[in-house]
Amino acid sequence: MGKKYLPYDPNQCLILSPNLNDWLPKDHLARFISDVVDDELDLSKITDYYEKEVRGAPPYEPKMMTKVRMYADCVGKPSSRVIQKSMVEDIGFRFLGAGNFPDHRTICDFRKIHHEALADLFHQVIALCKQANLVKVGTVSIDGTKVKANASIDKNFTLETLSKKEDEKLKEIARKIIEDGIKIDEEEDRIFGPDNDGYSMPKDALKRIQEAKKQLKEKKKKELDEFKRKQEERREKEQQTSKKLRGRKLKDPEDKDQTQLDVKKRSPTANTTDPDSRKMKTRRGFIQGYNPQIVVDVDTQIILATDLTQDHNDRRQLAPMLEQTIKNTGKIPERATADAGYDNDDQIDQFKDIDMYIPTQKDWKQRKAMREQPLPKGRIPNDLSQRERRERKLLTKKGKKIYKKRGCSVEPVIGQIKFSRGLDRLLMRGKKKGNSEWKMYCTGHNLLKLWKKRTMKAIGC
Repeated sequence: MGKKYLPYDPNQCLILSPNLNDWLPKDHLARFISDVVDDELDLSKITDYYEKEVRGAPPYEPKMMTKVRMYADCVGKPSSRVIQKSMVEDIGFRFLGAGNFPDHRTICDFRKIHHEALADLFHQVIALCKQANLVKVGTVSIDGTKVKANASIDKNFTLETLSKKEDEKLKEIARKIIEDGIKIDEEEDRIFGPDNDGYSMPKDALKRIQEAKKQLKEKKKKELDEFKRKQEERREKEQQTSKKLRGRKLKDPEDKDQTQLDVKKRSPTANTTDPDSRKMKTRRGFIQGYNPQIVVDVDTQIILATDLTQDHNDRRQLAPMLEQTIKNTGKIPERATADAGYDNDDQIDQFKDIDMYIPTQKDWKQRKAMREQPLPKGRIPNDLSQRERRERKLLTKKGKKIYKKRGCSVEPVIGQIKFSRGLDRLLMRGKKKGNSEWKMYCTGHNLLKLWKKRTMKAIGC
């Protein structure tokens, strides 16, 4: 007779239930997202946009679009084209769409138009996590990571190169107008863009070049102001001590000879695709991107605060992130942990009520040597500085135990977002829109934690 198998007939006719509620199990993530949006989130900022306009074809239901957008971020499918495809092929998306199939342009426009309102849902989800007792705010951990921008690192140019490109672009526009004469509408759309009147300059490339030039000029002005300030401070100290200060000589940003000798190191660049993005150094090389910051509740891995920054390091981010944490939760953390990149005495001194656990040694050899030191015994010497006290505190059993929590709280959260869900690149350009998109990713993380908590509670765990 041979081996028997379960029945398999690809041509067998099936009758799917007409009720969408029968398509998914009761504890499915898509069902949870739908219930949260329907019952617990305020979408008035989104719906008010459509209520002001009564003309035109009816738009898609804002609740449906929000559900689809949030579910996509939770499952790591932020691309509008991938969402459009999933609305047909993925049962979770079809359940949320309920017979609607918006195209990728509609999905993309919804995110662009309402990116601020969607980002504000981050605070509402924190409130839901707080109700579920997921916001402890006993010990918090702070860390930063690098994410890629929607821009190529090869599109970074110096101010001189951008000036040449701007001139070339203007000459190209003039040449096309002179050579081609009067053009038909389709040709004008190709050169100037569909929304241009045909007499103005193209909005895309030229505008980005001019924006990049503007940022470089502002950066150059800041460097010059900083140089003059330090020069004045140095002059005052020399007058007070009547001695010439030792140390490295200040470099004048406008020193043309020095700039020519060290062009690669001293000439700032800007990106013409996304002028707000920066060239960032990572363990795997350089990327064009941003440096987002997150504050995580050590006990629950809930993201309490987040922000997208342009800084290459984390030195100036401790105070802003702790202030945002207090504002979002209404509580002052008892303890805060961070790596040596946040070692900033001025910002640490701003929070006397928070017990800080931040290393002062940044070199890995120094940190290794510090860990190998014996446990401190006896009373704390009175002559120790604040930095020495922090170093000593990290050597104690309590200090080591608390600081160890940093590695198993905030770093796994970054890994879950960037690697498990594949959200290591921003799709929208500009710091403002990029910040909104990163907050949407963090909202998805918190929703997943809340979904797990409620699911475990429902089954009695």
